[in-house]
Amino acid sequence: MKLISWNVNGIRACINKGFLDIVDALDADIVCLQETKAQPDQIEIPEDLYPYQYAYSAVRKGYSGTMILSRIEPLHVSYGLGMEQHDTEGRVITAEFEDFYLVTVYTPNSGDGLKRLSYRMEWDQAFSQYVRSLKKPVLVCGDLNVANEEIDIKNPKTNRRNAGFTDEERDSFKSNLLPYVKDTFRTLYPQKVQYSWWSYRFNARKNNAGWRIDYWLASESLMDRVKDSLILTDIYGSDHCPVELDLLD
Repeated sequence: MKLISWNVNGIRACINKGFLDIVDALDADIVCLQETKAQPDQIEIPEDLYPYQYAYSAVRKGYSGTMILSRIEPLHVSYGLGMEQHDTEGRVITAEFEDFYLVTVYTPNSGDGLKRLSYRMEWDQAFSQYVRSLKKPVLVCGDLNVANEEIDIKNPKTNRRNAGFTDEERDSFKSNLLPYVKDTFRTLYPQKVQYSWWSYRFNARKNNAGWRIDYWLASESLMDRVKDSLILTDIYGSDHCPVELDLLD
C-alpha cells in the first residue's frame, strides 16, 4: 500500500500548478491533504482518479482544512476530535480501515510572536488523547508544525524561538505523541538530512534552507509493515513537498 501526505497550501492553487497530474503519476492508494483552504464544493477532483473523497473545512473560509482521497473504501470516516473547542478549523479526518486507523492532521501553527503557543499546547494534549483513544493501530500523517530535532531544520540556532521550533513545541511532540507512535522517517533514517517545507522568502527552497515538519507516524505494531518512508523533495506545487509511506500488506 502506498500512502501520500501533502500540505498543498491551497488545493485550488495547487490544482492550477499541476496537482492532478502529480497525484496521478504518484499512483498512491490514499492521498491525505492539509491546508486545503477551501469548502468541499470548491474542490473538484475526478472520481475516476479517487472515488472516495472526504473533505473537512474550517468555519472560516479560505483557511486550514484537510482532505482524504482514497481508492479503498474506509469502514468509517469521522471529522475532528469530538471536542467543540478544537473542531472549528477542519484540522483532523480519521478513516478506519480493517487493520488500522488513518488520521490526517494539520496541527495549529503557534503563529507570529507565538501568539497561539498556549492554544497549541492545549491542542497537542487533546490530539494525543484522541489518538490514544482509537481502538486499532494508528497511522498519523500531516503537517505537524514542529521540527523535532536540530537535524530537522537548516538553521536551528537562529530559529530557536520561532514557531515550530520552540522548546515547548518540541518537548510537547516528544511527550504527547512519540511515546505512542513512531516517526517512521527518522526511525528508518536516523542521520538523513532532508526537509519537507521551505519558506517562500530568501530563495529558501533553492538553497535547501528548510524544515522537516511533515510526518508519517505509526503505532509500534505497524512498524514491521513499514517498507519505506520518503520525502519527495523533487515535487513542487506548494511550499511543502509530499511525504510518502510504503506499507506492506
